[in-house]
Amino acid sequence: MFRIFYIKKVTVLMLTGMQIAVIGGDARQLEVVRKLTELDAKLLLVGFEQLDHAFTGAVKEKMEDINFKELDSVILPVRGTDSDGKVETIFSSEEVVLTEEMIKNTPEHCTFYAGISNDYLDEIFKKVDRKLVLLFERDDVAIYNSIPTVEGAIMMAIQHTDFTIHGSNVAVLGLGRVGMSVARSFQALGAKVKVGARKSEDIARISEMALAPFHLNDLAAEMKNVDICINTIPFPIITAKVIANMPVHTLIIDLASKPGGTDFRYAEKRGIKALLAPSLPGIVAPKTAGQILANALGLLIQGEFLKRKGKMI
Repeated sequence: MFRIFYIKKVTVLMLTGMQIAVIGGDARQLEVVRKLTELDAKLLLVGFEQLDHAFTGAVKEKMEDINFKELDSVILPVRGTDSDGKVETIFSSEEVVLTEEMIKNTPEHCTFYAGISNDYLDEIFKKVDRKLVLLFERDDVAIYNSIPTVEGAIMMAIQHTDFTIHGSNVAVLGLGRVGMSVARSFQALGAKVKVGARKSEDIARISEMALAPFHLNDLAAEMKNVDICINTIPFPIITAKVIANMPVHTLIIDLASKPGGTDFRYAEKRGIKALLAPSLPGIVAPKTAGQILANALGLLIQGEFLKRKGKMI
């Protein structure tokens, strides 16, 4: 008996003719550049003049030489900009600043991409009729990105303690996409993990995962026997009162976006080691983290390209 298998042909949508500016960033952006050049987009790279590697179809430019009126997309680093509009540039010594005027000069269809936003970008995009897409608000990107984040947290825990993770008391604050992966991984390594949350459904999920739940209202009291405290909540939550209840050997690993959720000044005063690590994926696994961003950006930009062409996906 013979069986006939039909293989569906997958058509890759090329980005021929699209002009995309990649402004600043770290090693993760190299995977983004590689992906978009493979899709035949024309790339303008700002803040990469110290990069030895050359990409076919990508041209290094200075910010002042960019013709923003011709851009279809602008890709910013994961952090977007700082509070003054400065863009992080690992491969450049020159200062790169994204201004409201530059954004205004782009065509109406031009879409901006970043990992996260801040007050500076929020204020500008409220006034300017342009679209800002935040990659880390996408579940797929955030979940995939939690993998190198967890590996980085484990690395830091090993490097900065003189005891094993196995058998240690670990507190994870927050049960978001990163918090869930962190709690599960440290539990798998043999740690006694408890997780703090506020929502009743999160408390239920923590119990279902065979972890010890506690309400964040009781955070200070729960810190009395903690060896490692891992925060994922981007809010001042590990306050002086909380730190005062920690054993002096406790290690705090703050994974929340800058400025984190820890009173670092008081932690230092008490002699407790507190580490802010908001960009672990770009540090411990830039290639994998870059591929995660590149795949998401490829799909998003292809979608925007199709919309402009008036075609159905």
